[in-house]
Amino acid sequence: MRKRTVWHRLGLALSCALITLFVLLPIYWMVITSFKTDAGVSAPSPQWFPNPLSVESYTNAFVNNSFGRYILNSVVVAVAATVVVLALGTLAGYALGRLPMRGKFTTLMLLLMISVFPAIALIAPLYLLMRQLDWLNSYQALILPYAAFNLPFAIWILRNYFLGIPREMEEMGRIDGASPLRTLWSIILPMALPGLFTAGVFTFTACWTEFLMALSFNSSNDFRTIPVGIALFGSPHITPYGTLFAASTVAVLPIAILVLVFRKSVVSGLTSGAVKG
Repeated sequence: MRKRTVWHRLGLALSCALITLFVLLPIYWMVITSFKTDAGVSAPSPQWFPNPLSVESYTNAFVNNSFGRYILNSVVVAVAATVVVLALGTLAGYALGRLPMRGKFTTLMLLLMISVFPAIALIAPLYLLMRQLDWLNSYQALILPYAAFNLPFAIWILRNYFLGIPREMEEMGRIDGASPLRTLWSIILPMALPGLFTAGVFTFTACWTEFLMALSFNSSNDFRTIPVGIALFGSPHITPYGTLFAASTVAVLPIAILVLVFRKSVVSGLTSGAVKG
C-alpha cells in the first residue's frame, strides 16, 4: 500500500509538472522572443535566452505602431463594460437569488440561452444598429455589446453566490428597518466580494481579449483595441514577430496580474457557484 501511494504521488507530481511545462512554455517563449533582436528572432536554431538582450521590439510597438493608444482604448472599454456588468449583475443576481418573484426559472433559462448564443450570428444586425445610432468608431460601440454579452454569465455567478449567504443576515437588516437595496449594499455585498471579483475578472478578461466586434465596429485607429491593433501590425509581406511578441507580452500582463491578485477570491467564487444553487 505504501509503495502504491508513493508511486501514485510520484505520477501525480510528474503529471502536474508536465501540464505546467506545457502551459508555461509558450508564455516563456513569447516573453524571451520579445527581448530578442531581429537576427535572434530569425535565427535558424532556437535561442532559449535572448543574447543580446534588446528592447527594440517594445520601442517599435509603442513608437511606430501606436500601441499605447490601443492599451488606453482597451482599458476604457474593458473597465467601463465591467462596471456596467457588475452593477446590473449584482441587482439581477440578488433579485433572482434572494427576493420572492415569479418566473425565476424561465428568466434563468433565458439567461443561459443568451450566454451560449454565438456572437458572430449577431455581428451583422449589431453593425446596422451601431451605424443607425452613429456609434461606429466610438467607445460605446464596444462597451454596450460587451456588457450585454457578459451580463448573463455574471448574473449566474452572483446569483449562485448570493444563495450561499445565510438568510439570517437579511433578517437582521429587516429588523433594523433597512430596505432590500440597503440590505444588499450594507450587508450582502461585503459578504459577496469573492463572487464580485470572480464575475469582474471573467468579464474584464473577455472584454480585454475580444476581437470580432472590435474589428467590425471600430475601424478608426483612435478607437482600436489591443487585439485588433496587434493583428494589424506589419504588412502583407512582412511580419514583425518581435514586435508582435512584445505587444502580446504587454497585453497579457493585466490579465496575469488580475488572476494572481484575486486568485483566492476567483476560486472561492467559482466553487460557490458550482456547489450552491
